[in-house]
Parts: sequence; C-alpha cells; structure tokens
Amino acid sequence: MIFAPAQPSEFPAIVELVNSAYRGQGAQAGWTTEAGYIDGQRIDLESLKEDLAASPSAVLLTLRDEDGGPLLGCVWIEPDAEVPEGDAQKGDAWYLGMLTIRPDLQDRQLGRALLAHGEAYAQGLGAKRVRMTVVHLRDTLIAWYQRRGYALTGETKPFPVGERFGKPQRELSFVVLEKAL
Repeated sequence: MIFAPAQPSEFPAIVELVNSAYRGQGAQAGWTTEAGYIDGQRIDLESLKEDLAASPSAVLLTLRDEDGGPLLGCVWIEPDAEVPEGDAQKGDAWYLGMLTIRPDLQDRQLGRALLAHGEAYAQGLGAKRVRMTVVHLRDTLIAWYQRRGYALTGETKPFPVGERFGKPQRELSFVVLEKAL
C-alpha cells in the first residue's frame, strides 16, 4: 500500500470518495454511510480547500494500492485545537477525522491500515494521543474504533447547524474518542 499526503490534483477524487462513503445509498453504500440521518454532501471541493488553507498543520493522507492505481482511501490529521481547557497534556493531542475507504473495498481491512498509518504519522510529528469525533448514533463505528484502542472520553460536541457537513434529519451530536499512542 502507498500512503502519501494528498496533492491538489487529487482533491476532486477525494471529494467524490468521501461523499460516496459518508452519503452513499443502496448498493453504493458501505457500512459507514450516514445517509439514513444526514442529507446532502459530506464535503465539497471549495470547503476542502478552505479547511486545508485554514489549518496549515493539517495533513490529508491518501491510500492507493502498490501499483499507484485509483484512490482507495484518505484520512485527515492535525494538531487538536479543541482539547478542553485544563487538560494538562493539551499540546500532545492530534485530531484524526474523515477516515474514508471506498465503499466497495470496506471488507479488505484497509480502514485499519489507514487508521494505523494516520496514527503513526501523527506520532512522528509529536502526537502522544489521537482524538476524534463520531456522530453519536454510529454505534457500530464507535465499537470499531474501540476495538482499535479508542475510548469514549465522556465529552460531546454539537453537530454543526447548517448544511456545511450535510443537513441532519434529526438532532445529532458527536461523541469524542481518544487513544494514547
């Protein structure tokens, strides 16, 4: 597998990949889809570019097979600016998000490999722990992360109002998970 920081020329393919995984429906939906409770896109090209420009320390990693073929996955990592005040180890936490694997390949254990690579990449940049947010309804996904060493912190965050990440069909929130590296 080839892991590499995303290049601007890959951004349209990343947007397509992320939307297919997060909002895919029917035969094109993987087990990670949120289409049952969030309408609309997960991301668009402009917001991806804006997010990267606003977070110069962020890295969007991509995953491809050894032959360098089509994009198989991506993951976002960056220093976590939203660690609660009073956390004695505030500077050593990194945020991991947008972990995405092509829906038709979600049975190849690529998600574990990409997650592990994202964690190792962050650790190489000084991270001692990784934090993430997951929609509170995603019990199966939360359990998947827990099997990989993440624990619920007890923190919750509101789901953004508006249509920036899609339009929720019901009231949603995020739970925060964390893993020591």
